[in-house]
Amino acid sequence: MKLLKAGFGRTNITPPMGINIGGYFIPRIAEDVLDELNATALAIELDEKKVILISLDHLHVKQGLCSEFRAAVSEATGVPADAIFIHCTHTHTGPMLSDTCDEEISKAHTQFVCSRIVDAARFAVNDLKPAKMGYGIGQAPNVAFVRRFRMKDGSVRTNPGVNNPDIVSPIGDIDERVSVVRFDRENAETLVLVNFANHPDVIGGCKISADWPGLVCDTVEKVLDNTKCIFFNGAQGDINHVNVHPKAGDFNDMFVDSDDVSRGYGHSKYIARVVTGGVLQTYDKVAYVDVDSLEYKITKIELPSQMPTKEELPEAIRINDLHNAGRDSELPYEGMMLTTVVAEAGRMVRLANGPEYFSMLLSGIKIGPVALIGIPGEPFNGIGRAIKDTEGYGLIIPCCLTNGGEGYFPMQDAYDEGGYEARSSNFKAGVAEHLITEAKTMLKDLEVTK
Repeated sequence: MKLLKAGFGRTNITPPMGINIGGYFIPRIAEDVLDELNATALAIELDEKKVILISLDHLHVKQGLCSEFRAAVSEATGVPADAIFIHCTHTHTGPMLSDTCDEEISKAHTQFVCSRIVDAARFAVNDLKPAKMGYGIGQAPNVAFVRRFRMKDGSVRTNPGVNNPDIVSPIGDIDERVSVVRFDRENAETLVLVNFANHPDVIGGCKISADWPGLVCDTVEKVLDNTKCIFFNGAQGDINHVNVHPKAGDFNDMFVDSDDVSRGYGHSKYIARVVTGGVLQTYDKVAYVDVDSLEYKITKIELPSQMPTKEELPEAIRINDLHNAGRDSELPYEGMMLTTVVAEAGRMVRLANGPEYFSMLLSGIKIGPVALIGIPGEPFNGIGRAIKDTEGYGLIIPCCLTNGGEGYFPMQDAYDEGGYEARSSNFKAGVAEHLITEAKTMLKDLEVTK
């Protein structure tokens, strides 16, 4: 039997106050800290072959910068860059890391985060200890909801608002599965990898927070003695926390924000507790398995760009110019519709001269019968469910914003019907279906690799 080892590392990556907070189309400057941001690393070794899984409490990291981070980790640990998996949980109350940012505070923070990622990875490798692995699936009910809706006028809207009387029905399905992978180590803490799909945009405002993914790790570690937790978000592109028809106490600890989205720090804590409940459902009853293979793979894929037509561009430029000048009030839109129109215009201006195609990195790691598929953006939930249905594995874990953060990957019907995600996406219709095909091919390749 081959010897499996697992190791854990964590470093603090909370930014300085005054840094820009990403995730909205209005400026937000960090003014306080609700809870700390972390870089968390899980190292896995099987007969001296290693992989490193890293989760960051940040909005996203673009592909080029992520490649630099992976190279730095590789140089420090000796683990090949293709065996390094860097994921962002997508908290909307944390910075957005970019290699093109001009602000000195953001440049300095990016360098700081790189060094702390390297530290976390080195800590995890140095912590490697003999382990056995088990996995299972729990449930986290009624905390994730479809955010695209068909309206009475026949249109499709993203986040149409709580108790909006014009809502007809949601478009899509919810995946409430909480995937859990547990590593029991000799004379050391148990390590738990958790995966669940939902948007971490529950808090709003200008205070730094890891949102519910970070709070999941905190809660799991408080509830389970001698346990460390790492979290990876799933296929959450069209899923968020908003229950548009709340009942009884559903709206406790929440308020309606300027974009028609209900938010609240107390609700973020609630989601963390429910997801932790999903972990607890299976933690003691995981199926332990012999791990006879540890494989990794990165594939480059080409995705067509959603460039504007010549006819679309003048109006897009006008809207984009008004937005950049702080004159959104001159546009005849409010709430999420304003966000949608501004995002669409920004996409058209950004892609006016191409590129015609984007090169993306799709990442895979196989630990015995468990596989993680890293998608470099925000895939719709249908992508995640289709990937999970691939035969040949005990557990498949799709992860968003991994080794890149390149935008939304909507399903075909979203392009046909409209809504924020498809109208703002960098990619043409068909991107989701292409990603599913590529992911399934990667899973088959990993399965036969020995």
